Amino acid sequence: MGKREWGTMDAKSLFEILIRDHTDMLVAYIRAGVRDQHAVDDLFQETVLTAWRRLDDYDHGRPFGPWLRGIAGKNILVYYRKNTRQASPINDDVLEWLDNRFAAIQSLKGDTLHEKLAPLRECLDALPEPYQRPIMMRYTDELSLAEISSSLDVAKETLKKRLLRGKARLAECLERKLKLAEALT
Repeated sequence: MGKREWGTMDAKSLFEILIRDHTDMLVAYIRAGVRDQHAVDDLFQETVLTAWRRLDDYDHGRPFGPWLRGIAGKNILVYYRKNTRQASPINDDVLEWLDNRFAAIQSLKGDTLHEKLAPLRECLDALPEPYQRPIMMRYTDELSLAEISSSLDVAKETLKKRLLRGKARLAECLERKLKLAEALT
């Protein structure tokens, strides 16, 4: 087998398929660590380029997603070292926690990230409106706390508490669903 051949399929074709299958998950992983959309795009591209250059290092007996996230995690740490003067909100422990959460999501039923995230949507839909709406406005619409506070006509401190409590309820619901999914497999 040639240096960049895997069986009958050439490495470029297989790499393109694997990247296509893991793009949504990889972008979500990077976005969990970096809020700036331009930086997310740059880190995604750098991760894919690094993965291509290091493809010969990839252990074909192991899952591709965690390998990609490992590369992305290193790129995120480099990004924070180069671009911020403040202490990085991301470290190896946070990246390991994120990778474990994404591995749990990846093990869920479904072929696409959209299908795998159905439990998240179910948990979000089950949240009471005072928690659901602020979470949607903050994390889907990407509004600032001031914008949400003004739109909902609530004090900023009240909004912070709602977001905190809503995220806690969401996390509890997801943990229950992930444990149930693990028990069923």
